[in-house]
Amino acid sequence: MAKTVVATKNAPGAIGPYSQAIKANGFVFASGQLGLDPATGDFAEGGIEAQTRQSLTNVKNVLEAAGSGLDKVVKTTVFLKDISDFAAMNGVYSEFFAAECPARSAVQVAALPKDGMVEIEVIAEA
Repeated sequence: MAKTVVATKNAPGAIGPYSQAIKANGFVFASGQLGLDPATGDFAEGGIEAQTRQSLTNVKNVLEAAGSGLDKVVKTTVFLKDISDFAAMNGVYSEFFAAECPARSAVQVAALPKDGMVEIEVIAEA
């Protein structure tokens, strides 16, 4: 099995011993993306909606660096700091995935890195 590390400056760099994504066996396995602006390293301002939009923009940029795209996503996992933000997150999410939506899980977690509000990871066709 050949695997390729995917990296782009259009999404926040890894803050630990992991890759932004790995391309292997016809798929892209993208690490979770917080709502961080890659230019500043700060969270997008505007609450859960802004952080969700930035998180998914980061995911999109990582996938494009891998030669893939949001239209090829088959599975997403959404980690929420507060499950009561689900409806607001879902509203923004539907802007990025409007038709032939991927399978999805969404869970509340005790905390996210840097005290983020949302983190989204995906698996996509390469």
